Amino acid sequence: MRAVTNEKLGEALRLLGIGQAASKVYLGLLEQAPAPLSAIGAAAGLDDAELAAGYTALVDAGLASAAEEGADVVAPVPPAAGLEILARHRAAEVEESRITVGGAFESFRRQRLAAYNGNLVEVVTGDAIGPRIRHAWASAREQIRQFESPPYFPLPGATDDALATLARGVTQRVVYSRASLEHPGHLKDVIEPCIKAGEQARVLPSVPVKLVIIDEAYALVSLSIKEADVHNTMLVVQPCGLLSALVALFEQSWQNALPFHGRTTRPGGLSPADRRLLWLLAGGASDDVIAREMGISRRTLFRRVQILMAQLGAASRFQMALQAQRCGWL
Repeated sequence: MRAVTNEKLGEALRLLGIGQAASKVYLGLLEQAPAPLSAIGAAAGLDDAELAAGYTALVDAGLASAAEEGADVVAPVPPAAGLEILARHRAAEVEESRITVGGAFESFRRQRLAAYNGNLVEVVTGDAIGPRIRHAWASAREQIRQFESPPYFPLPGATDDALATLARGVTQRVVYSRASLEHPGHLKDVIEPCIKAGEQARVLPSVPVKLVIIDEAYALVSLSIKEADVHNTMLVVQPCGLLSALVALFEQSWQNALPFHGRTTRPGGLSPADRRLLWLLAGGASDDVIAREMGISRRTLFRRVQILMAQLGAASRFQMALQAQRCGWL
């Protein structure tokens, strides 16, 4: 029991900043004092230098009395005052250590983590945007996932890049906004050629952000929200929590979007014009946009819609879209 008590006491003294030699002297004082200092040192196994240093430390800490002139007998003193001083010193040392460690980490964070985080999200602006977009499409190996909506960055050959990527066997899944279908010439010149080449397309009334995800490697996020911002800013997001969130956002939107491509043929001989009409209707395009894209009058459009509704047994355009999807027309 005594050994256990001494071990605990030695640990407590250490935590208060009392060194090993001084702790041995203090244990000796508690067991033998009042006694000659030399006897306490001999019992503790300390040489003269260690004994002198240890006892001096106890006196300075207020745990032992200073030996009187010409007398060798020493004893411990009530520790209350000394312990209070030691506790204050230790608290001050701990606080200083806390500040030192905290300051060191802040310096690390500014110098190292800031640079690391800066590599996770790169800001690309102005004329540098076009080359980064082209490089992204060329670097794809397995899959491209995209939210597509105006405004569009003026990038000559962008459609050719997409077609070349499809030709390399890269899967392309694109969620178009309704505004994409209504943008003049975009459906005929961009969307339909890509769908014909194998792109998987779906439509939502709007998309949450303009986004291109290249494989699982990185994503391009456009911050353009109006035509004036087209040349402004794009983010390149490397693998991190933000990229994972963007992937999850795309997949959820893909599940909720309406398919915008169908079979090349259907039993019963649905004409390409009627199939295209159904695509546009399912995508939410307005009558004016559909008539313009198909090169027909609103009256002709209305007549074709009525014929399709009759073929599908639908009482409304909404029912027609549902029936067309069930029949494999969408």
